[in-house]
Amino acid sequence: MAGHSKWANIQHRKGRQDEKRGKIWTRVIREITVAARQGGGDLGMNPRLRLAVDKAKATNMPAERIKYNIEKASGTLEGLNYEEIRYEGYGIGGAAIIVDCMTDNRVRTVAEVRHAFSKYGGNMGTEGSVAFQFRHCGQLIFAPGTDEDKVMEVALEAGADDVITDDDRAVEVLCAVADFEKVKAALETAGLTAEVAGVTMRAENDIELLGEDAVRMRKLLDVLEDLDDTQDVFHNAVI
Repeated sequence: MAGHSKWANIQHRKGRQDEKRGKIWTRVIREITVAARQGGGDLGMNPRLRLAVDKAKATNMPAERIKYNIEKASGTLEGLNYEEIRYEGYGIGGAAIIVDCMTDNRVRTVAEVRHAFSKYGGNMGTEGSVAFQFRHCGQLIFAPGTDEDKVMEVALEAGADDVITDDDRAVEVLCAVADFEKVKAALETAGLTAEVAGVTMRAENDIELLGEDAVRMRKLLDVLEDLDDTQDVFHNAVI
């Protein structure tokens, strides 16, 4: 199945994350904290915590620091209480945007998100205004040049729902959230390591933005991603 090009978006985001390792670590620690607090500190019994630890390892966070944050969140040590909040809104050209936050101060966070939307040409929506345009799923994206047939064979055998080749020849694997770890492990065992792998909100339909609209949308997304309380930003713009 063919799809739009997402590769440029991924490379832009990856480049910005590499520049901001400290902020990335903060986000990963918040994810570990909430996952461990909700499901306990046992990796074997807590799939969300396993995913958070995988993210931490991917950012080269030291093992001791990972362990410390799990223990802190599990109640062994004192720590902050984080609340998960999702904001929805519209970007340039009516593009749909979801901003997932973790915060210890809801009032501060909503003010910052609303200000970012309004200052950079977007509009904050109400709960449910755009989420229906996204699918909650596991996603693995392989670099252009990856053996599509091999990815498809291994992924579908492991229980993936779909394998999509986009316009840049990057290969995207989609699966149910519950099957993500199994599909990822099968692909890695076959020697196939994804550039991007995680549980995501994937847009069902993309909106292509060009020229000045694309520049403005990129700025809005960058500002939203840079907010201190932001964990993740999902959107349906191809820019």
